[in-house]
Amino acid sequence: MSEFPKDFLWGGAVAANQCEGAYNEDGKGLDIQDVLPHGLMSEPTDEPTPDNLKLKGIDFYHRYKEDIRLFAEMGFKVFRLSIAWSRIFPNGDEEKPNEKGLQFYDDVFDECLKYGIQPLVTISHYETPLHLAKAYHGWSNRKLIDFYLHYCKVIFDRYKNKVKLWITFNEINSILHAPFMSGAIDLPKEQLTNQELYQAIHHELVASARAVKLCHEMIPDAKIGCMILGVTVYPLSPRPNDIIAKMLYDRGSYLFSDVQARGYYPSYTKRLFEEKGVQLQIEPQDIEDLKHTVDFISLSYYSSNCISADPTAGEPTKSNMTRDLKRNPYNEASEWGWQIDPQGLRYTLNKLYDRYQKPLFIVENGLGAKDVLVEDGKGSYTVEDDYRIEYMKQHLLQAEEAIKDGVELMGYTSWGCIDLISCSTAEISKRYGFVYVDLNSDGSGTLNRYRKKSFNWYRDVISTNGESLHDTKKTCK
Repeated sequence: MSEFPKDFLWGGAVAANQCEGAYNEDGKGLDIQDVLPHGLMSEPTDEPTPDNLKLKGIDFYHRYKEDIRLFAEMGFKVFRLSIAWSRIFPNGDEEKPNEKGLQFYDDVFDECLKYGIQPLVTISHYETPLHLAKAYHGWSNRKLIDFYLHYCKVIFDRYKNKVKLWITFNEINSILHAPFMSGAIDLPKEQLTNQELYQAIHHELVASARAVKLCHEMIPDAKIGCMILGVTVYPLSPRPNDIIAKMLYDRGSYLFSDVQARGYYPSYTKRLFEEKGVQLQIEPQDIEDLKHTVDFISLSYYSSNCISADPTAGEPTKSNMTRDLKRNPYNEASEWGWQIDPQGLRYTLNKLYDRYQKPLFIVENGLGAKDVLVEDGKGSYTVEDDYRIEYMKQHLLQAEEAIKDGVELMGYTSWGCIDLISCSTAEISKRYGFVYVDLNSDGSGTLNRYRKKSFNWYRDVISTNGESLHDTKKTCK
């Protein structure tokens, strides 16, 4: 028997900047992704360039009906997507919103609801309007709190009858690693001071808390949560120095979830700020606003890594996302060096639930791989992605173990339920979806959609509420 609750929210997730395309249509302004042609580790350009595949996306903007119909065929209960802030406010600091942008998301939400799919909306998913980066230096400027709240007020009012699940910021702790993409701070990383970085973090945390308060006032029957990047680390060895290194690393994420889930800065930040030379400028109202805590904590989880106090110890992970961490010799890795650790998901869920006793939501998980399109013998094409099925099966079984452990888990939305453009490298060869999109990293392709083998597998998982995960005899056709 399945341990997943009867009302478990099965679905998938995308981000506007990785799937919509149409970057300059219907009044949309530029956002920070439009000047990151080579992904998060690259330096931004002055203007959009033709080699930025995100400008084209997978054309979800024009094909959303087809794509949502495919999600409904899999049986999605929920679809996580983001609103592109610059579709609503092209520069980010306008008074009046762009009606065509608002209407687009009205149409998308209506299409979801037609099939009984709940929208789960990320308000800010690495899509800050570019003007806010250039004119205000992003979240390092306190003025962004008001711009963000004005944006929130508009979309809460517009979609209050259609959207009941919200997330304030995508992977908010990623600002520590990607200050431009996550915080729109347009300074080279080597020039960015700790004072500027942590002040920007404070502004985002205040904005998140005020958005929670506003949502509770405007949409009383809605739930609004935070989201953290779930970089799970183990000590490389049992040496006490490595244990302490893990503790300090964990606090990098805990700072964000502690404030958003508990409503105040934890005691360990006193030493953290002192050692980093940070003196936060906190207004009295900020302290009161931070007390408005989230209804749930959502997270992304793909892999785990190890950490050591000795930078020369162990082997590097070979992942461009975790260059400062170490490879775990007991785990396999994906083609991109991301270490595969299903039990790490159970560990992460228990760790967060033990700490906060708030509902959790896995809103990103999946395997990026170089899929090969083959004929299916029925006049069409498919992908024999058994490797993805195995990855997701093992992670879902560990999520179920966490439920048995007592974790309150709301749902699971697999990342990139349809192939989309990679955030880290701005390519499409790193595919996550149940649906293959005929698009190449050079921009060629028909954009036709094809169901992968995992499409039918996930459909069966949803229709049985997870029971099929235990059926060793069942095969997908």
